[in-house]
Amino acid sequence: MNYRILGKTNLKISEISLGTWQVGGKWGDTFDHNNADTILNAAIDAGINFIDTADVYGDGESEKAVGRIVKARKEEIYVATKCGRQLNPHINQSYTVKALRNFVESSLKNMNLEKIDLIQLHCPPTEVLYRPEIFELFDRLKDEGKILNLGVSVEKIEEGLKAIEFDNVCSLQLIFNIFRQRPTELLFEQAKKKNIGLIARVPLASGLLTGKFTKETTFGKDDHRTFNRNGEAFDKGETFSGIDYNKGLDAVEELKKQFPDYDLPLLALKWILEFEEISCVIPGASSPQQILNNLKMEDAPALTQQQKDAIKHIYDTYIKADVHQLW
Repeated sequence: MNYRILGKTNLKISEISLGTWQVGGKWGDTFDHNNADTILNAAIDAGINFIDTADVYGDGESEKAVGRIVKARKEEIYVATKCGRQLNPHINQSYTVKALRNFVESSLKNMNLEKIDLIQLHCPPTEVLYRPEIFELFDRLKDEGKILNLGVSVEKIEEGLKAIEFDNVCSLQLIFNIFRQRPTELLFEQAKKKNIGLIARVPLASGLLTGKFTKETTFGKDDHRTFNRNGEAFDKGETFSGIDYNKGLDAVEELKKQFPDYDLPLLALKWILEFEEISCVIPGASSPQQILNNLKMEDAPALTQQQKDAIKHIYDTYIKADVHQLW
């Protein structure tokens, strides 16, 4: 396992880490703690030392599973969680200092931890990023020993650029993958300048970049890939990276033609980690085997410039017009 520094947190984290949106089972399933324990232990056994969760994953059950395993293991495991998405309605006016403090307290209780290594605002409305009192709260929480670092998970590039204007923001979590390439422009430049750690989420575009889906593939009714394709429940960009499903399939087929000898998920992860600005990528897993498959990326050869150019051409041809300026 290779390790990278998460910006000005100075935490040395595994470049392939673990996202836990689906760690208790597949999307839409009832949370399975036995499955979660198996996956989390397999991840740590493999050298993963950074686990990303959120208070809304499994309605707090994901945090409970993460905390339980972290306390049971001897290794130093860094925990990142998120707050804010429980607010209903999820609008700027709902974001108050009191509400966010309560969420942090609840996360600490869920995980049975004394401190949180990285607390992240969970894709807040853009207006929240213009409110200094929200960010000042986390300085107080740090002084109280309840958190070590603050990050922000964002939907849009503009939100990320605004968030890192606050000196206490140490990291950004953003969608970055072969089908979402805009961050390589201004955001990467500014993040590097300010020593901001970048956490790449949705690396496989909700599974599209596994190459396993077809036009006949169906998903469960409680799976966001069924009910959120047009942003019915949350930002459309979280589902298939905001791409029309059929257009995504066409782009995947072209990737298969260009890279016939490359396992597509490993190609997707390798491409992300070719960028030194990225601190880690957090693919999810609903089984230990998925973790082991992802870790094969460590042994894959570096991409050539010709291969990178081929990926850029596919993005420009099939994807860019539909997503580039939206996020």
